[in-house]
Amino acid sequence: MSATTNRSNAMEDVFSDEGQASSLNMIGRALADLADRHPDVVVLSADLGSALSDLKQRHPSRYIELGIAETNTISVAAGMAASGFRPYVLAFAPFGMIKCAEQIRTDLAATMMPVTLVTRLSGLAMGYFGASHHAVEDLAIARAITNLTVMAPADNAATVALLEQSHDEPGPVLLRVSEATRPVYPAAPILQRGRFGRVRDGRDLTIIGTGAGVGCAVAAAGVLEDNGIHAAVLDAAYLKPLDDDAILAAARATGAILTVEEHNVVGGLGSAVAEVLGRHRVAIPFASVALPDEDLEVGVPADLLSHYGITPEGVAREALSLLSR
Repeated sequence: MSATTNRSNAMEDVFSDEGQASSLNMIGRALADLADRHPDVVVLSADLGSALSDLKQRHPSRYIELGIAETNTISVAAGMAASGFRPYVLAFAPFGMIKCAEQIRTDLAATMMPVTLVTRLSGLAMGYFGASHHAVEDLAIARAITNLTVMAPADNAATVALLEQSHDEPGPVLLRVSEATRPVYPAAPILQRGRFGRVRDGRDLTIIGTGAGVGCAVAAAGVLEDNGIHAAVLDAAYLKPLDDDAILAAARATGAILTVEEHNVVGGLGSAVAEVLGRHRVAIPFASVALPDEDLEVGVPADLLSHYGITPEGVAREALSLLSR
């Protein structure tokens, strides 16, 4: 079946779900603010200049548009980093990470170049353009690249915080930004490097989300609370380095863990958490709400997420199933 629905305005209003907000303008403003504070910041755009009007106005000489040439953009950024700049590359997620994996590994990570790659429209956010525009393998690739720090902000406030923190990283960074996110933090949170943020306390199970999965997890915890189940929610803002201590502490405290991510079930957050539990021989009920490892449907992002069960109701159902084992 096709997940494309009868929404007549699908191409015009794909991020209109109540409680969700586009990250586009926020990223542009945040990068301009970052350039205000740090004179070494330059921004390289791979066909995303429409998001950077604030930067163009305030710092026109520190904005470089390279167009639909992501691999070249990464190599240019590496050269600028070697010359003393702190480049931020803004690119579409399906191409900025997946297409450029070799350049990121060789030009950035192997030489510890301080370049931050900010990818937009991750997961299924470009689902209406076809399967080539899904970005559901990027975390798996990024986690396997030595020296690459991997961040996935839960909402706009977290994106601003992690953008600032990325400036202090000694090597390359992937900042995987979710296009449509439920607000999680009222203001820019304090997120420690390699540590999960604690969003909600609970005693019956722990739901760990990453990116837009955090807001989904919080909403699911509300559904579960109506059923008498109290779920803790953790924000995996850092996928690498991973917070092993938080995972093990959650296993001890609640005895069950569920992960939520808009990514292939292979290689993402769920795999990372399972690796930690297995490495430490922790046997608890565990499950992952993620995209199946198969050819995915195309359509409006919200409809695709509903189709694959990455919704508060879908997460709550999986949590109830997990606790019944």
